[in-house]
Amino acid sequence: MSLKLFIVTITLLFSPLAFSQTVVSSASAHAGNEKKILIIASNVADMGDPEKHDARNDLWEYAPPYHVFVSHGYDVDFASPLGGAVPFVRDPLGISSYTIKYEGFLSKANNSLTPKQVNPGEYSAVFIGGGYGNVFDVASNKDLLRIIAKIYENGGVIGSVGHGAGAFANATLSNGQPLVKGKRIAAFPNSTEKEKDWAKQGSLLPFLVEDRLKEKGAITVNKDNIPDKHDVIIDNRIVSTMFLPSAALVAKEMLIVLDKIGKPNKSK
Repeated sequence: MSLKLFIVTITLLFSPLAFSQTVVSSASAHAGNEKKILIIASNVADMGDPEKHDARNDLWEYAPPYHVFVSHGYDVDFASPLGGAVPFVRDPLGISSYTIKYEGFLSKANNSLTPKQVNPGEYSAVFIGGGYGNVFDVASNKDLLRIIAKIYENGGVIGSVGHGAGAFANATLSNGQPLVKGKRIAAFPNSTEKEKDWAKQGSLLPFLVEDRLKEKGAITVNKDNIPDKHDVIIDNRIVSTMFLPSAALVAKEMLIVLDKIGKPNKSK
């Protein structure tokens, strides 16, 4: 299947009418309750090298999850280290084009909140997509790392795609332990990083995502140790995948986890 056809198929698959009845019912049941999800993205456009290798956020890892969230009744805010507009790479196709045209994706992304404007208590979940930028600025932003940890400790769900897991690999819980310690997490693997020239085989990056997760005690999941590289991994309210074709699936599974744990319905 071509990538363009895949994106169009996912658009249909995750339309409000086609989505799982469990989550649709949950959205109705939670009407009137606080239903907010925070999406974190990078402000970085390039890797700072003379050739200016691209570090923008990957539209196809952000737009499909945004569509899944808003089409099931969730209010979505963007946040970034600097606030304001966050840059994207890739043309808007299929679901990405739809959510830009009809669901206000760019109006939210172009007005991202600064960390100081974010109240973690308002959010049931946080999602971080890929593109290289997150490993440059989000991963070292102490305020955003505290926000991610706080949402998680409040019982929230974390979702990530590709390099997105590198953004919260450095997050620390209130007990001093790394957030990712002991948890199975899928992220962009070293083997793929080192065979691609997108970041000069990883040499332009501040760290490799798989390495950093292992350093923090995570159990890394990658294409070398699971049958399907597009699998979504769910462990202790962290939902993750390696590559962009599964971005919408991560969002779907995040909503199912939220439904199971009774978020954001505080009466449960």
